Amino acid sequence: MPTPLRNQRPPSSGGQLPANPMNQGSLLWLLGIGVLVFALIVGISTTSYVIEPGTRGIKVTLGKAADKFLPQGFGLKAPFITTIVPVSIRQKTQNVRADCFSSDLQQVQLDLRVLYRVPEESVVEIYKKFAGDPFDSLIAPRVQEALKEVTAMQTAEQIVKNREEIKQKGLAASKAKIGSLLWVEDIVIRNIDLSKELEHAIEAKMVAEQQAAQARFTQLQTQVEAETAVIKAKGEAEAIKVRGEALKLNPAFLRLQIVERWNGKSPLVVPAEANNGGAALLLPLGAGEAAK
Repeated sequence: MPTPLRNQRPPSSGGQLPANPMNQGSLLWLLGIGVLVFALIVGISTTSYVIEPGTRGIKVTLGKAADKFLPQGFGLKAPFITTIVPVSIRQKTQNVRADCFSSDLQQVQLDLRVLYRVPEESVVEIYKKFAGDPFDSLIAPRVQEALKEVTAMQTAEQIVKNREEIKQKGLAASKAKIGSLLWVEDIVIRNIDLSKELEHAIEAKMVAEQQAAQARFTQLQTQVEAETAVIKAKGEAEAIKVRGEALKLNPAFLRLQIVERWNGKSPLVVPAEANNGGAALLLPLGAGEAAK
């Protein structure tokens, strides 16, 4: 009879070897470590918070906001029942469009850019009193109201010409209406839209004013040139009069100038005295040639 082989294992169903108990234990151990790390991360995230620079935090516990804001940095909080709401205190920019009417009942549309920020002293109060972005509920309507009041005191033409004045008055009125709850840093008027007819009328008037100013300048220039010519003529007449009187007092000076300006070629006759009609001095042509 054949001897049965020792250490021979009966074949398992399906022809596969049974799983190693040590491999299953390692897998369960790694899975437990992962669950523990995940629970630790969740626990840390629910019990701590980080407030970024340029923001302030509001602690809300079971729907009730704290009376003081949280500064930037790291902190701890009660898990699951407390949340931290970040509020930015950096300067922001928003666009506003104001539909206004001028004092001459012309419709004027102002395209504005408003620069504002939330002061940290108002962070909690704004969160409690206003829902969402406080710009939409507090700043925009008051800026529009301020610009409407300012433009109602000026004509459409003045609004176009006095752009900087409209801006400064609108900024001051906006700050007065908003108060210290929010800070409006500046208002920039990007564009002023008028009706096509009004734009053409203002443009035609400005062209007419420029032409009138040019005509006044030309008239003034002509008047100045005429006065300058009169002054120059009076000066020349006065100079001639002075020279004539000087020659009367010293007639020999004229004779000296004639001799000095003689070219030495043509005959030169010089009277001896101022009142003498006869020739007293005759310089012939040969004298000039001899001088060469």
